[in-house]
Amino acid sequence: MTALPDPIWPVIVLAAIQFVDGLLSWKPVPFVARCFDNVGFPRRWWWIFTPIKFAAAAGLIAGIRVPYLGAITCGALVAYFLVAIGMHIAARDFGRNLFVNATGMLVVCVATGLWTFVL
Repeated sequence: MTALPDPIWPVIVLAAIQFVDGLLSWKPVPFVARCFDNVGFPRRWWWIFTPIKFAAAAGLIAGIRVPYLGAITCGALVAYFLVAIGMHIAARDFGRNLFVNATGMLVVCVATGLWTFVL
């Protein structure tokens, strides 16, 4: 692992995506609410996504100065999206939410982690 992430811009982009996703999950916009419903995630727990997303954004930004924190945050996001993919598969939700959103974000998180913190 390098002293600082290199390049830094993928970390900033991923942090921005997580921050915006946290805002969209605050009071879930319709497409986010449908995603939660489609996988059968209980409504009483929907609130948990906003702090998770904001914490991920903060961990990534802090990871610019503390690379191990950024790498761990990327790893946690990879785990998060693997669980999300598993939930979509278990719910037989084989549409856009699985293939574009969850799988696409998994690819972005893996690429960011490898490109900026490992290679």
